[in-house]
Amino acid sequence: MKLTYGLLAFFLSATTVLTAQKKQITLEDIWGGTFRQERMESLRSLNNGKEYVVLNFDRASGTSSIDVYSYETGNKTRTILNSGDLNDIKYFSGYEFSDNENKLVLGTEIEPIYRHSTRGIFYVYDLQTEQLQKISKSKIKEPTLSPNGEKVAYVYENNIYVKDLASGETTQVTTDGELNKIINGVADWVYEEEFSFVRAFQWNKDSDKIAFLRFDESNVPQFSMDVYGQELYQTQTVFKYPKAGEANSEVSLHIYDLQKGSTSNIDLGDYNDFYIPRIKWTNDANILSAQVLNRHQNVLELFFVNARTNDANIVLTEKDEAYVDVTDNLTFLADNSFIWTSEKDGWNHIYHYDKNGKLKNQVTRGNWEVTNYYGFDPKSKTIFYQSTENGSINRDVFSIKANGKNKKQLTNKVGQNSADFSADYTYFINSYNSATTPFEFSLHRAKDGKLVREILNNKELLNQIKQFNFSPKEFSTLPVNDNELNMWMVKPPEFDPSKQYPLFIAQYSGPGSQEVANRFHSTNDYWYQMLAGKGYIVVGIDPRGTGYKGAAFKKVTQKELGKYEVEDVIEAARVLGSREYIDAENIGIWGWSYGGFMSSNAILKGNDVYKMAIAVAPVTSWRFYDTIYTERYMTTPQENPSGYDENSPINHVEKLEGAYLLVHGTGDDNVHVQNTMRMIEALVQANKQFDWAIYPDKNHGIYGGNTRLHLYTLMTRFIEENLKVNPNIKSSL
Repeated sequence: MKLTYGLLAFFLSATTVLTAQKKQITLEDIWGGTFRQERMESLRSLNNGKEYVVLNFDRASGTSSIDVYSYETGNKTRTILNSGDLNDIKYFSGYEFSDNENKLVLGTEIEPIYRHSTRGIFYVYDLQTEQLQKISKSKIKEPTLSPNGEKVAYVYENNIYVKDLASGETTQVTTDGELNKIINGVADWVYEEEFSFVRAFQWNKDSDKIAFLRFDESNVPQFSMDVYGQELYQTQTVFKYPKAGEANSEVSLHIYDLQKGSTSNIDLGDYNDFYIPRIKWTNDANILSAQVLNRHQNVLELFFVNARTNDANIVLTEKDEAYVDVTDNLTFLADNSFIWTSEKDGWNHIYHYDKNGKLKNQVTRGNWEVTNYYGFDPKSKTIFYQSTENGSINRDVFSIKANGKNKKQLTNKVGQNSADFSADYTYFINSYNSATTPFEFSLHRAKDGKLVREILNNKELLNQIKQFNFSPKEFSTLPVNDNELNMWMVKPPEFDPSKQYPLFIAQYSGPGSQEVANRFHSTNDYWYQMLAGKGYIVVGIDPRGTGYKGAAFKKVTQKELGKYEVEDVIEAARVLGSREYIDAENIGIWGWSYGGFMSSNAILKGNDVYKMAIAVAPVTSWRFYDTIYTERYMTTPQENPSGYDENSPINHVEKLEGAYLLVHGTGDDNVHVQNTMRMIEALVQANKQFDWAIYPDKNHGIYGGNTRLHLYTLMTRFIEENLKVNPNIKSSL
């Protein structure tokens, strides 16, 4: 499918005199906060649907407060709680309501563990009695109030506990938890990273049962990571990390009955090696749902578990030749029928099934993707969602009846629209931005999208940007290998089509990802503007394997990660290099993580096209990465050795001809520095010269203090040294 887009641009002054007077962007501007945007604080709708709450911090007093605001007016109506009124807490950095909004869990002394997980000291505050109760003296994980607000469950040292808030009595639900062996109620490392959840227990609606997952990681190989710190001797972080083809945790499903004080083990049938990426209670307090994936992740089965009998029955099965995505959109309606999203027809769409798993209706359909499901309003029987109906680089918010009729577009500005709905679906706050417009927030009626009031914009940022010599971001498609690839381009401010410019290509290219989107500047976009100001043409490309253009486009890379995407970015450079205004002898590429894997492959396999490449925190062999992510796309290395080895840059180092910069943080628990160290050794033994930089104790994000400024200074210098800008080079126009 060919997509064409009009030019999106900043309408800046075009005269040479005024352009010359504008500022040149610097890295200090980028990392010093010059272009910071204002955004709305994270908010939560109250059950009444008329008000929302925001966690505010008062820097002067060092206190935090939970404040209530009116949707309709935006005015603050009251304060639910201020830490200045509490004796035991100076401030709290997080909160969670009970379902009936009578109690609050307050988080303090929060410390990160991995990407999503934390531990901290937590309290329960009773809004009716104004009493504060510490849950535990120790730092705990994932405290969660029961729906009736009478109890709180949490995890400590890999075991689940339940505290009765009235009596103060604590019950230990599991007893076998052990570091690097048995985990109850929270996810292991690979589930947290790749299935994106931490809390692996759920209360039922009657508050008398808790379903939970148990992970036995006894047989998972152990990974260790040196932490250099500031002391005389370094320390080590040690945890279980299953690399592709290795043993996973053995996961099992259990239900704890609070009244009986006993735990039932749920038999999910004849599975050899499997995942349970989601559990969720239905609207029936005795029926639990569980999504179960085989290890290849190409068969997903939805189970309904009867907590009275412990029987587990399959109500829905999804199969795919490549893989099935886990859905976060499972929603149970009053009659226990449910909403489900799937790309089984080739595009991600919304489906409605009855309580037995029989299809009632495919709610949405078309050659476009549902990109976010917001929920179902039982009063109007309306579903709210976000989609790419107006082009794969754009997002809009829609409503539709559960029967698939009466579809309405609720947003009308071209770009990125996303919604946050009130609890009763009366209102939604629209977050909007585009390539020319920074974030704007506005309140709309959910029934028709009509604007109620403007909330916040970033016009001051636009005025700030006008002082700088920015160029338009131009969107188009590029014909490559019989496909039309989405692309953006930023040219030098004084672009002259009769001259030739070096080309710098930015990409990520991971499965289902999207870098080419009609959205406002990210931090990297300001860097690209800086490079354009120095005389570079900067291009972003989404090759085959990326998302939002249908399942066939996304899944073509199955079992061959790094083949078709690399072919596309190499051929894209050739196609662009044939343009008169691009210097085909001066083309570079860069990427981070999967993008670093891609840029490494590009300079090796495309050594006749790319003169330089930068790879930050790259995977250099898929044999080094984790099971869930890698095997989803590649199966195991035992089954697919050629797919792993032929497309991994570590096996092509002898092809290096251009300038190559390799960067990694030693504290990367995700893409281990092993990838870079092994790549370095391979390059050394191939007698290939290259540049490299190691950032001690920095994780996959490589940040903290001046780290990002240092890194981008390093990369900018490397680009300038190896992609020379010669303003005197004329094309043959």
